[in-house]
Amino acid sequence: MKKSKPSSREKEWSVSKATSYEELADFWNTHSVADFQDQMREVHFDVELESCHHYVGVDAKLMDRVTQEAHARGISSESLVNLILQEALMK
Repeated sequence: MKKSKPSSREKEWSVSKATSYEELADFWNTHSVADFQDQMREVHFDVELESCHHYVGVDAKLMDRVTQEAHARGISSESLVNLILQEALMK
């Protein structure tokens, strides 16, 4: 579960002076990092990413139909395939 308030250390370095993640999001939705370059400091951190995707082959004609249907619905082909699989497995 994610915490809803920045820690005191996070607030210490915050240019936004936000007291919650919601306020922080509101601040950065209306401001540019470029406006605060003089207040920024360099940081280093490690990131470990793990993929949770599995790839399967799909017949070309079937994929064409999926692409057309996804476009008609205004969603990605990936989203449509996941939706169809979820619905099929719920039955």
